[in-house]
Amino acid sequence: MKRTDGRAADEMRPVKMCRRFQRYAAGSCLIEFGATKVICAATVENTVPKFLKGTGTGWIAAEYSLLPASTKTRTPREAAHGKQTGRTQEIQRLIGRTLRSVTDLRALGERTVHIDCDVLQADGGTRTAAITGAFVALVEACNTFYVPGGVFPVKDFLAAVSVGIDEHGTALLDLCYEEDSAAVADVNVVMTGAGDFAEIQGTGEQHPFSREKLTELLALAEQGIDALISYEKDVLGGQLVWKVGRVG
Repeated sequence: MKRTDGRAADEMRPVKMCRRFQRYAAGSCLIEFGATKVICAATVENTVPKFLKGTGTGWIAAEYSLLPASTKTRTPREAAHGKQTGRTQEIQRLIGRTLRSVTDLRALGERTVHIDCDVLQADGGTRTAAITGAFVALVEACNTFYVPGGVFPVKDFLAAVSVGIDEHGTALLDLCYEEDSAAVADVNVVMTGAGDFAEIQGTGEQHPFSREKLTELLALAEQGIDALISYEKDVLGGQLVWKVGRVG
């Protein structure tokens, strides 16, 4: 079947990743999933949260925000209200913990890598785009302090994509906003280059869905993530790709 934007059910939106998008970040990436655009930046600080001081272990912290004009109706800056929404907190925790899942925190040393994801334009899949772009920024940032012959802090590749079921029962890959808002089921999937799951977030929006449908959705997500990781490797280039997972 053809979708609202003409794609096949198993077809992703056009994906673009632009490295070194920001001058002052240790690593950065402008990522686009169709009309969704997110700036992901990584900054390195030679300090860690109090609970890690003296342990020789580092940390990855993430922040996420929608810029005011990123949605059809203006989204006020949360700082103006002095409080983050539950959605924002949930998404930035997701970004942080999935990136930590493929990072050797001891290899970071007592450093914190701050990941900032700012949504320039939202058309569905902002969290999955943020995770994928943030991974590229993280690899760049870790390369700024990596000592040749040592353990590279990033152990494996990581990417994320959304999948869902439409009102006709069709499984769809990489939902845009219109599809996401009308979906019967919506699942966000984060996977590693080794094919392991870092996180699965799934909801039956209108009614429960079967195990068979979940299996179909996960297979579709794996297809999309394989393509994203292949693109990450192209964007990072041979100079960085070979370092991911390197232990000496």
